[in-house]
Amino acid sequence: MPLIIGLDTGGTYTDGVLFDPERGVLAAGKSLTTKHDLSIGLEGALAQVLPAARDDIDLVCISTTLATNAVVEGHGSPVGLLMIGFDERVLGRGGLGEALAGDPAAFIQGGHNPFGSEEAPLGMEQARKAIEEMAPKVSGFAITGMFAVRNSEHERALRDLVLELTDLPVTCSHELSAKLDAPKRALTAVLNARLIPQLRHLIEAVGQILGRVGIDAPLMVVKGDGSLEDAAIALRRPVETILSGPAASLVGAHYLSGEDDGIVVDMGGTTTDIVLLHDGVPVIDEDGASVGGWKTMVEAVSIHTFGLGGDSEVHVGNQGGVRLGPRRCMPISLLVHQHPEVLQVLEEQVKSTPQTYHGQFALRLRKLGEQSSLPLSQRRVWDMLEEGPVSLCDLQGEGLTGRPLTTLVNRGLVLLAGFTPSDAAHVLGAHTEWSEPAARLAASLWLRKQLAGRPPESIEALSKLVLEMLVRQSGRGVLGALISESSEYDLETGGELGSAFVDWFLDPRREARPLFRPAFEIERPLVAIGAPVATYYPAIAERMGVRLAIPEHAEVANAVGAASAGIMQLVSILVSKPDEDTYRVHLPDGVRDLDDLEEAYALAGPSAQDLARQRAEQAGAVDVRVSEHRKEKIFHTNDGIEVFLEAIVTAKAVGRPRYAGD
Repeated sequence: MPLIIGLDTGGTYTDGVLFDPERGVLAAGKSLTTKHDLSIGLEGALAQVLPAARDDIDLVCISTTLATNAVVEGHGSPVGLLMIGFDERVLGRGGLGEALAGDPAAFIQGGHNPFGSEEAPLGMEQARKAIEEMAPKVSGFAITGMFAVRNSEHERALRDLVLELTDLPVTCSHELSAKLDAPKRALTAVLNARLIPQLRHLIEAVGQILGRVGIDAPLMVVKGDGSLEDAAIALRRPVETILSGPAASLVGAHYLSGEDDGIVVDMGGTTTDIVLLHDGVPVIDEDGASVGGWKTMVEAVSIHTFGLGGDSEVHVGNQGGVRLGPRRCMPISLLVHQHPEVLQVLEEQVKSTPQTYHGQFALRLRKLGEQSSLPLSQRRVWDMLEEGPVSLCDLQGEGLTGRPLTTLVNRGLVLLAGFTPSDAAHVLGAHTEWSEPAARLAASLWLRKQLAGRPPESIEALSKLVLEMLVRQSGRGVLGALISESSEYDLETGGELGSAFVDWFLDPRREARPLFRPAFEIERPLVAIGAPVATYYPAIAERMGVRLAIPEHAEVANAVGAASAGIMQLVSILVSKPDEDTYRVHLPDGVRDLDDLEEAYALAGPSAQDLARQRAEQAGAVDVRVSEHRKEKIFHTNDGIEVFLEAIVTAKAVGRPRYAGD
């Protein structure tokens, strides 16, 4: 049987497993993710599992939360957006303007109508000027044309022009989705272009490591629907790896727990993801994955992601008290574990007069690209961090804690370190892996912040309060996901009474003698995976009154899911009716008009199947099986006459990944 390496690069840990499809997990390992040089964490995880390999490795599969975390935290490289057939008003739709966040956009003449006919000629000279102006300022381009999913000619022409004028990557929206809604397609294309450098960094790091340890095997990446594809294909469409980590965790949770129907909760350092299993199959969100407040067109597992994890930043709330997340920061206990010299800085801060930035540090998160340049103020911050972590007090003394630092953090170049739930767990002895003295010093510094009401009396009381907030916020997240999946209601917009009932249910410490207590009966088990769940989720499950399953190897479930996944590719082709006598087949390379519906189906069906098989094989599949599904939209008149409007012909190709010996 083949031997498979499964790797998962998360925000805090990089996990690795050695997997045999018949015998299961043969070895597992964890290493801290090193974003400044991903190869260090990856090599650390590999070193723990490779000694158990008795034969050559046949396949390497990776899943990652890097894309998800980048979207949630607002990180990414600048991109240029080319909109064909639109004006600036489109930026006000679907959050597109907000997603651009100041990146340049140009509006080019052209576009098609809903039936794929050209609406206006493409403004090539206009586009050429825009591309040449944007190229020095961006790391890639995104292109969206009006009704490009009905005819992609103009998008393809601009893609060729970008490649002619620059050496930058380019994303066309029709390659990512066959559905209408141009602003949402444009947003998806922007995210895709923005994520290419980050995924390239990961894939190159893995490739270099495999070369060093002598592994010559296919390399595949988990997509957001839980299936695999060849790394080279994934690099062209990295947005499809949004929710890669959660999708892999779902596959891994099902394999490890044996639960066919469950609520899978994957808790990492940055985010918590909730996915439902029905009869052993994940629910797919066909409308597009929502991540970090953005509604994309990426078909992925139906997932609820919120910015809460073991490394969530602890804040003073608006009305005092404690608030967690959504931004991740490095736990102080981990910072000192990796940089022991920081402990002395903390000790000196505890002895000195309290300052706003005590207990907070900044450090480089990853390398600065060779082509990247920084404004002077950001360069000063970057240079100060060259030798390692620096206290924010020192940065404040240089006038660098405002916009320069914030911009570097938002770009994913710099990471802040501060007090987190992981530190609180160290103070209470629930977590012992990193520096407990550093956690206690960080808690002491945090306790000096101004809290409204009755502030905690000790660092232990503060730590208990932090973990209590994590339990309650996590419980709200799980219940909110279940309410959303089960009804048309949403916890956040369900009114004060609904929110009060949920909070009352999750908070057993309410005093007074109530006349009644609200309760929720949850009919499926909670399957908890991820490194922190053993610390936090027993209390959460008890509070919710639900059966908890933490399977063996839960801490590396994502890597198990990566190693045990298969390959699936979907291709949809539209058949429309632009006039009484014409049936139009919208093929990827243009439109074809026919005068008979069955002839249109005879063209669309085999074309979709051939393309699905081709994409599956390009993705690295063998033993490919293809099925076809047809969905018609028919209008029924008052006279009982059926009028054909359109149909979508979908082909699904599935297969197993290609091994080194195939």
